[in-house]
Amino acid sequence: MKKILLPLGVSLAMAFGACAAQAKPFTWTASADALSMDPYSANHSFTNSFMNNIYEGLVRFNEKIEVEPALAESWQSVSPTVWRFKLRPNVKFHNGEAFTADDVVFSWQRVQTPGSLSKLNLGEVKEVRKVDNMTVDVETKAPFPLLLNALMNLPIMSKSWCEANNAKEASDLQQKKENYANRNTNGTGPFMVKSRDVDVKTVLAANPNWWDKPKHNLTEVVFTPIQSDATRTSSLLSGALDATVSVPLQDVQRINSSGNFSVVQGPELRTIYFGMDQHRDELLYSDVKGKNPFKDVRVRKAVYQAIDVEGIKRSVMRGTSWPAGMVLAPQLNGAPKNLNSRLPFDPEASKKLLAEAGYPNGFTVGMQCPNNRYVYDEQICLAAISMLGRVGIKVTPQIEPVAKWSVRLNTQDVSLFLIGHAGLPMADSQALLSDMAATRTSSKGGLNAGGYSNPAFDALLPKISSELDPAKRNAYIADAVTILRDDIAYVPLHQQPITWAARKGVDLKQSPDNSLRLWLVRVSAP
Repeated sequence: MKKILLPLGVSLAMAFGACAAQAKPFTWTASADALSMDPYSANHSFTNSFMNNIYEGLVRFNEKIEVEPALAESWQSVSPTVWRFKLRPNVKFHNGEAFTADDVVFSWQRVQTPGSLSKLNLGEVKEVRKVDNMTVDVETKAPFPLLLNALMNLPIMSKSWCEANNAKEASDLQQKKENYANRNTNGTGPFMVKSRDVDVKTVLAANPNWWDKPKHNLTEVVFTPIQSDATRTSSLLSGALDATVSVPLQDVQRINSSGNFSVVQGPELRTIYFGMDQHRDELLYSDVKGKNPFKDVRVRKAVYQAIDVEGIKRSVMRGTSWPAGMVLAPQLNGAPKNLNSRLPFDPEASKKLLAEAGYPNGFTVGMQCPNNRYVYDEQICLAAISMLGRVGIKVTPQIEPVAKWSVRLNTQDVSLFLIGHAGLPMADSQALLSDMAATRTSSKGGLNAGGYSNPAFDALLPKISSELDPAKRNAYIADAVTILRDDIAYVPLHQQPITWAARKGVDLKQSPDNSLRLWLVRVSAP
């Protein structure tokens, strides 16, 4: 596509020139490009992560997924449903315009337009009102403890810039309706877009007028998306790149042994687990007729104790996974870390449980797995199939690309299935619990493909979603997790790894939400 140069004014051009003269650009890659420069038009993890370096919200996450002030310097609760935000003074957009409350109110109005996907995570917000030029009130429909987390989905855009460029509504990628904001930017963030060649290269320049004291020492950033695993790794090792945030596990040893580059690994917020159809009276894919084995907690427990997660960690995940004892990653807000212990791997106990449940010879069941969604997803399933076979559960694999597997989940066309969840974009326990385990309705349980249902669990969700006292809310979350653990609602496996790599002397500040925050990157001379 045609290369697009973004004229942001003479002062910015001078800043770009100064940046170019100061240091070599920081070059990095990922497996895909950002889908849009419009921060509201794509509810897509990598796109959101990339755009957070350009646009900012009232608050932001740091590398530990802790909420900290951004365009709002403080806030307080005025009532159970109204929060007042004092805006940060002397903040400028990249084109030099001053940031005010009018921009916040406009951004709220823009995020409600048809093309916006960001509004999906702001459904509990009723209204955003201007109090004065540097103060706004945010009213929620009910007490909403996750308001700060939800506001991560409201990057602030310039009212006058959007109006001047006929971009008052979000670009609608689903309807293929683009506007100026889809390919041009004007945020308040630490980096400005200097040029963009879609799917080829995006060049950013450090914002010399950023309100925050820079924690980075970058002047210019060049991002080049590379889809091929092999090409990304070879480009890094050749010296063409400083860093990559998409490293295949099979290349870790090669990169570490190069002498010039090192790998950074840590647990992702995403937990991987097996789900089971607990709703139907007869499984879709099984030789058991007239009843559903997975309705019996003893069978679910037998599946759990038949799977050796340490063996999967060793033989499949190359030693880089974090065995999980609950559906929540312990890094998620509210997650009860003390409940992250697993039942023991015990095939003999599994056999006894199956016999007690009436399946002394086991049974046959179909397993639905993606082969391009999670880290080594197909290999995880194949390893588990072998383990289950040793206790008498004979598994017929149905391993498919993510597009077909996703349809299965949405239509509950499953019996025993692999799935994962990261609790994003809120980085909180509530969304995961509601998505994965709430009794399935039109508004809840969207990823509860197995049809798990427990009234006691469901009764806790409204309390979790409305309790403003953190200690009480965390106690409700712990109660909900305990119910899921006791019911064996899912068979937790592990947190999958985030694997980045960089040349020595580059500090990336890896985060469990898999977001590269360029404002935290520091580079030493090679």
